[in-house]
Amino acid sequence: MFIVVMKMFHNVKFDFENKNVLIIGGSKGIGKAVLSAFLEYGSNVYYVSRTKIPEKNDATHISADLHDSNEIDAIFKFLDNKGIGIDILINSAAINYCKPIDAINIAEWDEVLNINLRSVFQISKNVVSMMKKNHYGKIVTISSIAARHRSPVSGVHYVASKTALIGFTKQLAFEVAKFGINVNVVCPSQTKTEMLSNSMNEQELIELCDKIPMKRLAEVHDQVGPILFLCSELSNYITGSIIDVNGGQI
Repeated sequence: MFIVVMKMFHNVKFDFENKNVLIIGGSKGIGKAVLSAFLEYGSNVYYVSRTKIPEKNDATHISADLHDSNEIDAIFKFLDNKGIGIDILINSAAINYCKPIDAINIAEWDEVLNINLRSVFQISKNVVSMMKKNHYGKIVTISSIAARHRSPVSGVHYVASKTALIGFTKQLAFEVAKFGINVNVVCPSQTKTEMLSNSMNEQELIELCDKIPMKRLAEVHDQVGPILFLCSELSNYITGSIIDVNGGQI
């Protein structure tokens, strides 16, 4: 048995060649780093954002404002018109405001929940319909350490939206497992991205690092590895799981 198992993994490597990958929020942060990784592995990458990545690459940009459900529908009209089915979906788009509850109005609450949660529902629903036809698919959604614990700075709307993504993932994974679709969620801790620099000042980041068992903030590549694993054939029996990537904080 040991020899058989070892042979199974002897030549294991990430193989995403010719896979159609849809990355929501692929123009910055973790989403952008994931986009670069899939391109390196030979995937056909489509990314959704309001702005195009300035650097030259082979990914196809689809412009959409995730506040607008009609623009989300237009993403899938574009893909359908091109005859493109999606093999892998990365839900990475998010917005964050660092405010106490008494400074949050209804309009801002709706804005955060629409981007961070409602768009994930609408996009995932469309992609699942595609994946069912092929009896195959990988969906990875980016939540947050805030959903597993709390946030030292983010508002209740951000934390609520990220917590809801965990429940969404577990239920969706249950519903679509019989169709060969894996659905998982990654909960990164504070990672060196533009969002982090806009959320915490230098002194707050120094104090945070002192509390992290690994004594450093996450780099984007620390988050990319687990995401690629969940999209690979190595994770075929993993679904509905919460993967914490936080340097041992919780």
